[in-house]
Amino acid sequence: MWDASKCDLCGDCLVKCRYVDYDKDRAVAELKLLMEGRDAEILHKCVTCLACSSYCPTGADPADLIFQMQEKVGTCPIAMIGKQTLEGLAKGLEGLGEPRQVIPGEPGKPLLSLDSFRIDEFPEGTLDSQLFKGMTVVRGAEFMSLAGCIHMGGRSFVGSYGQLVLNRLASFGKEVVYMHNEGFVLAQVKAKEYGFNVPFKYMHLYEYLYKYLTENRGSITKLGKKVAFQANCATRWIPEYDAFLDRIFELIGVERPPRKYERLNALCCSAPIIYTNRELAIEIQKENFEDAIARGADAIVTCCPVCDRVFRRPSSQFGLPKIFITDLCRIALGEKPWPERTEGK
Repeated sequence: MWDASKCDLCGDCLVKCRYVDYDKDRAVAELKLLMEGRDAEILHKCVTCLACSSYCPTGADPADLIFQMQEKVGTCPIAMIGKQTLEGLAKGLEGLGEPRQVIPGEPGKPLLSLDSFRIDEFPEGTLDSQLFKGMTVVRGAEFMSLAGCIHMGGRSFVGSYGQLVLNRLASFGKEVVYMHNEGFVLAQVKAKEYGFNVPFKYMHLYEYLYKYLTENRGSITKLGKKVAFQANCATRWIPEYDAFLDRIFELIGVERPPRKYERLNALCCSAPIIYTNRELAIEIQKENFEDAIARGADAIVTCCPVCDRVFRRPSSQFGLPKIFITDLCRIALGEKPWPERTEGK
């Protein structure tokens, strides 16, 4: 959450932003406008990737200030495109949308939260995998993670609905495994910032997968592949969980070769700007895939249904398979074959 007392106006957050070309003076001027509650160019250029908060050396969280102001100003592309979507989401969060979907599981097994994503937005057969056997599965607008609303100019949705979503998950009386890390962010990060009560145990998907694979080492076939990893925007809130991903890769015999666009320097998948700046979105995708291919990657691994969907076109264009993180584990467990690599166009 934005903390003005920590900002020393160094300008690093916007100087390092790859989507604008600001020197220190321009960056500081933009920040001052935002801090005064005024419109600024960065509100219209921001792709909501959260990288500026990662670059901030003092922990002031400038991205949150930008998101506050995008929602307040309401004329930036992100907020204008997202307005109608947010109206629909609000109805769902208030219980006026589509019915929730619950697949009952076994007593003593955790609950798998898909947030508001549809089951068919995850790879086919995901819920039939041994990875999630016996787990209760829940999805629907009532369980939306909310953190992702920043991509639509809806930063305030966390404060308005966060406790309600957490209470709904708590009503199942189970430990929660979050399939999407924005749901985990609501419980792990945003709950602390807003003072929400989280009355249940919960776990990040990476931690759950690592635990399962560790307990089932004998079923793993080492893959002997190189992969690039596409971190979704929410990863910026919980960078420490990247360590679980490295452990998973080690367990299943996957190498993550160093590349230009990863970890601190990771590129946005481009989803937030496809409808506001398609030319830039395509350029971002191109740089991302070319970087992965140049480092010898056999595939690009995703962890978010939105990133996964956005990558359908560049995956086909560049001939580099995309693999959802759960499918990567399923391949190592013998449930699926490694995808064939098509010739790039």
